[in-house]
Amino acid sequence: MKRSREAFVAALRSAGLRATATRLAVLAALRRQPHAGTDTVIRHVRTELGTVSTQAVYNVLAALVEVGLVRRIQPAGSVALYELRVGDNHHHVVCRKCRAVADVDCAAITRPCLTPSEAYGYLLDEAEVTYWGVCPACQAESGLIRPPGPVDEAAIHRNNPIEGGRTWPTPLPRPPVRVSPC
Repeated sequence: MKRSREAFVAALRSAGLRATATRLAVLAALRRQPHAGTDTVIRHVRTELGTVSTQAVYNVLAALVEVGLVRRIQPAGSVALYELRVGDNHHHVVCRKCRAVADVDCAAITRPCLTPSEAYGYLLDEAEVTYWGVCPACQAESGLIRPPGPVDEAAIHRNNPIEGGRTWPTPLPRPPVRVSPC
């Protein structure tokens, strides 16, 4: 979603926050680089504003997450990543090799989109799903066969959180899946 500076100012004010230069620069950085880690956001903010403290950017990110203007995700084995896409029921797909992240719309209409076998008295309002696999660019690089159908490789790698486009030397292991007997 493209947002203008005026839209960011209005969103900040409606959330009860002042529209400071640092907050606006952080939002602009996340507009340019969805799924960005803090180091990437800091680099973009410093390019726009010159000097800004690392702690100031961390504080702004925390405030924006708290008021719901920014979403924080942290796939297993990754640094925290931030995005502007909030308030909808979407998930993420992560490449095991290069750690590129892309949004995946949820197939279910309502939240939570998954129902556990036992909720233990919790009132559930969300299920966070992360799909793991190998992106089309890494498939091509490693000689894997990609599935049929159109793929927007540029969109996938545009969101790569790894600084400088480096790839991980080996795929990360899949997180363990614990299945309880029915």
